[in-house]
Amino acid sequence: MSGATLPGRGTGSPLPTWRMIATRQLELRRRRGLMIVVALLTVGLPVLVLGLRLLFHAVDSGSYGPAGTPGVFVGLANAMAEFGFIGAAALGTAAGTNDLSEGVFRHLVVTGRSRLALYLARLPAALSLLLPLVAVAFTALCLVTGYAGTRQPTSVTVNGYSVPARLDRSQLESWLSRHPGQAARDFAIASPPRPGATAAAGVRSALERQMPAIYSTYSSDEQASSNPTAGQMTDVGLWVTLEVGIGLVVGLGLGSLTGQRTVSTVMLIVLEIIVTPILANATIPYFVNGQRLFFGVAMDQLRPSALTATGGHHGPVGVLAGKGGGLGIPPMPTWAMIAVIVGWLAVWSVLGAWKMVTRDA
Repeated sequence: MSGATLPGRGTGSPLPTWRMIATRQLELRRRRGLMIVVALLTVGLPVLVLGLRLLFHAVDSGSYGPAGTPGVFVGLANAMAEFGFIGAAALGTAAGTNDLSEGVFRHLVVTGRSRLALYLARLPAALSLLLPLVAVAFTALCLVTGYAGTRQPTSVTVNGYSVPARLDRSQLESWLSRHPGQAARDFAIASPPRPGATAAAGVRSALERQMPAIYSTYSSDEQASSNPTAGQMTDVGLWVTLEVGIGLVVGLGLGSLTGQRTVSTVMLIVLEIIVTPILANATIPYFVNGQRLFFGVAMDQLRPSALTATGGHHGPVGVLAGKGGGLGIPPMPTWAMIAVIVGWLAVWSVLGAWKMVTRDA
């Protein structure tokens, strides 16, 4: 018997086994109140909004437009990221503190299992519960947008007037040159008259100088009124998943570090809906680089263009109004943005694992 391995004793490997992951997942599933809240925050909002829009359109299509519109897609995708982050943070902090709250941490330690493995098992366990919910919610949004939405518009409304859609820069310049009166009206083109020159010639001259700004306005208005493409939906889905994943990883690390589920969850909610909007939209003198160290600011810059065409702010107020996030401070380089996001994931994972390894049993 001296050379036998006692039942339940592990090898001390820092890598979790499938059985450890399954056990952690079962512990989270048994917290039904928590799982209901997470499901409501991830799936409940898009299903409720889209369901009501489908119902109203079916009952009275004359008064209620199609269920899926570009504005609805933008609003719900941003809302899924915001509320999904909160749900993920709640699930992560619960995973990081479950053993302590249940009073079984000491029993797990004496089994001989690696503490690092015990910590690492929580991440795939929580992801296996969270990601399917996010996938269901976003798939429903894409299906309604694609099959129960508006037709792709043939014109773009600029300052209340129609311009043909899907024109590149040279085509737009050519079209505006042939319609100088509409160009001056729609894009507020002003050109000081030259002696002996016609108004149309003045507009064409102004077009050459102002075309970059004009095309930027046109592209933004076109994107805001056009249905998202499959590629844009994919980009948005990946961005939402990353936002939710960050909430889970940071919540897990913070919960393990503090040992307090409620406090950790509240801290992350405050960070997401109060601190981040301020840092992302207001330039604080001599602290711009400090603002960029927050992952929410980097995520705002990373936000796909399909979600920023309508402008707006980071946070539930802007989200519920159907507005995307827009970075209000000078953007950071791409490498810095990636470093901030990876840094938050790495630092909180290391801190959470360190606390798990060194915590007194």
